[in-house]
Amino acid sequence: MRPYPYREEEVTYDNKGQNVTLAATLTVPPGKGPFPGVVLITGSGPQDRDETLLGHKPFLVLSDYLTRHGIVVLRADDRGFGKSTGVFAQATTADFATDTEAGVAYLKTRSEIDPHKIGLVGHSEGGVIAPMIAARNQDVAFIVMMAGTGVPGDQVIVAQGEAMEIANGKKPEDAAKSAAAQREIIHLVETEKDQAVLEKEIREKMAGQAAQAQIGMEIRQFTSVWFRYFLTYDPATALRKVPCPVLAINGSLDKQVLPDQNLPAIRKALEEAGNRHFEVDELPGLNHLFQEAKTGAPAE
Repeated sequence: MRPYPYREEEVTYDNKGQNVTLAATLTVPPGKGPFPGVVLITGSGPQDRDETLLGHKPFLVLSDYLTRHGIVVLRADDRGFGKSTGVFAQATTADFATDTEAGVAYLKTRSEIDPHKIGLVGHSEGGVIAPMIAARNQDVAFIVMMAGTGVPGDQVIVAQGEAMEIANGKKPEDAAKSAAAQREIIHLVETEKDQAVLEKEIREKMAGQAAQAQIGMEIRQFTSVWFRYFLTYDPATALRKVPCPVLAINGSLDKQVLPDQNLPAIRKALEEAGNRHFEVDELPGLNHLFQEAKTGAPAE
């Protein structure tokens, strides 16, 4: 609740390379400083700076906690959303990473911050972006991956769909059939470069499974620039180059980024990097938003 025991400031900064201006909130602890700083990185889909979802504001809660514990926090509206400029729908995970890098550059201009202690805390897609940046920027001091992935997106999507169907009460064998069908569609998206041919093939595959409008919506999602990039991007390639300390956490009931699928892959990639300063934890009873849950299904 306001008033907070710290300073809150509305700020903007530019990602000049991509002609985007990001609008953000900066929270600064009381006292002299210089303080360590973090940039919070949102998950997939257009998000505001609080990562607001169904009345829950995970990043407001997180930034409040960190700022009360002596860390400056920067959290921004995604490009093309809230008060930030740019076009969200034309951007990939790699583009969003440059927005976060602009945030790191901004923190370096602030006298309250120790430039050698700037880290990244990313949730979901943000947990993919954090290592991407740390792998190419020696000046990232540490990263926290909250429900970040460790395997390529095509594997994540199929496992996610299957787990959600089971959590929603579908029989495991029926969920496995849906997963096989989804794997076929994803393979088409990855291999068919002709958009018209691809749409026709997806429509044929999905015929009878859903209404035409639903199929059209799925085709738009499957063929978006973001989705195509996400399917084939392997986060392990960046994790193998991350030199800084890493904390990777995942809820045991997460049905969107499955801990059994992703945490061992993250651990393996960091070991291959020769990184000696990392911790990988599965947190019991928590869902994708790190809330206590019974099933972990998004509907809950």
